[in-house]
Amino acid sequence: NDVCFSQPIKTTIQLHQTHLTAQPQNKSNMKLSILSTVALFGSAAAFAPNAAPKVNTALDLAVGETAPDFSLEDQNGKTVSRSSFKKPLVVYFYPADSTPGCTVQAQTFNEKINEIRKTYGADVVGISGQGAESKQKFAEELGLTFSILADEDDAVRKAFGVPRAAFGLFPGRVTYVLNKEGVCELVYDELADAASHVDKAAETLADIKPAAKKFSLF
Repeated sequence: NDVCFSQPIKTTIQLHQTHLTAQPQNKSNMKLSILSTVALFGSAAAFAPNAAPKVNTALDLAVGETAPDFSLEDQNGKTVSRSSFKKPLVVYFYPADSTPGCTVQAQTFNEKINEIRKTYGADVVGISGQGAESKQKFAEELGLTFSILADEDDAVRKAFGVPRAAFGLFPGRVTYVLNKEGVCELVYDELADAASHVDKAAETLADIKPAAKKFSLF
């Protein structure tokens, strides 16, 4: 016997059947929509700007690495290049000419410069961001007998990767000792105790000083 349905029930069943029939097509459309969305975001990401690089506040020039070359004017108007030194070299970066800590540091290096040259066969250069005129005045005030160099655009400071000190408020005070090949043997970062840079540099120069050759007839 045929089962008889009322008109509303038949309509509901027909709608349900129509929905079931349409499902595969709807699923296909949904997949297509998802793929289109993924492709859209992927293409947009290709044109998006790169994420900002992380700021590296560490000392870039490390022990064992070759120091970058540089050519800067000193207090006497002479151009001084790192590569022109064929002997160990102390390169010290300081915040500014004629400031208390930098004055102490320069005076202490000047007191030791003869020992550094004669005992260790090395030399010293100081570098900061003031111009040659400021360097000349500072050198005359202290009677400096080694070169202090004008790095007015901080290009050499940036090349060495010298970090700023005191939460970025001041240029850093960092001393590097390079051997005669220009390879870094010491990195000393100390803002407050300026005179200690001289002692640390002398200790490292003593360590890298070649041992005296023993004379032998045989």
